[in-house]
Amino acid sequence: MEIFDTVLNFSLIDIIDVVLVALLLYYVYKLVRGTVAINIFIGIVIIYFIFLVVEALQMTLLTKILGGFMSVGFIALIVVFQQEVRKFLLMIGSTNFGNKRNFLKHLKFLKTEGISTSKTDIDTIIAACNKMSTSKTGALIVLERNNNLDFLVNTGDEMNIKVTQPIIESIFFKNSPLHDGAIIIENNIVKATRVILPVNNEKTIPQRFGLRHRAAVGITERTDAIAIAVSEETGQISCFRNGMFIDFKDSTELIEIIKDDLD
Repeated sequence: MEIFDTVLNFSLIDIIDVVLVALLLYYVYKLVRGTVAINIFIGIVIIYFIFLVVEALQMTLLTKILGGFMSVGFIALIVVFQQEVRKFLLMIGSTNFGNKRNFLKHLKFLKTEGISTSKTDIDTIIAACNKMSTSKTGALIVLERNNNLDFLVNTGDEMNIKVTQPIIESIFFKNSPLHDGAIIIENNIVKATRVILPVNNEKTIPQRFGLRHRAAVGITERTDAIAIAVSEETGQISCFRNGMFIDFKDSTELIEIIKDDLD
């Protein structure tokens, strides 16, 4: 009878509570996915479930030890997940629920399989990068995802240009007044050119890479954006996400990876 009473007392508030917790866990997973932090996150979840088990079994000593770890560990988590916490707060702060498109984008895990939500023409962007790679034309392209990058637009020149291969190539042409800095692209629109990005001076990257690549690392550490860099020295195309290189065999694989991240 007690079990049936518990089921009957499962109210609408309880359903909302479960949905909100699921959303919170989804966003946390999305922030740490593909990083070393995912292993730490899984370890914390395992410890928490062990704590629930020993508490249910009334194992007093282990309950006190794990309970103390869980209470003190919250402060340690803020230190360990500093970059992830920053991204999470930026994601929440940049959400515009008054905009239907942005609202649906933040609920994109509910999308129908096979339907793309991103309007950005990745094929055109990578084609332009391949062309600039052959001529060793340096380029830095930032693809906006969930985190709004308007705070960076003011560091460069605000634009509203539809993405085409000639446009991208002309922006980064060596004699172009717009070739310095990065460009920001959202939904197939170049939002800004000559953007100054935060540079990472701490992470060790190969010496053949310079400030352009450090800037790509810096912006992808602070936001969930994707950055594509073309080396002016070697012509090599590099892609960054979560402050790390994205491994890819060829342009086709890179296109699929970026499309999957943007959708």
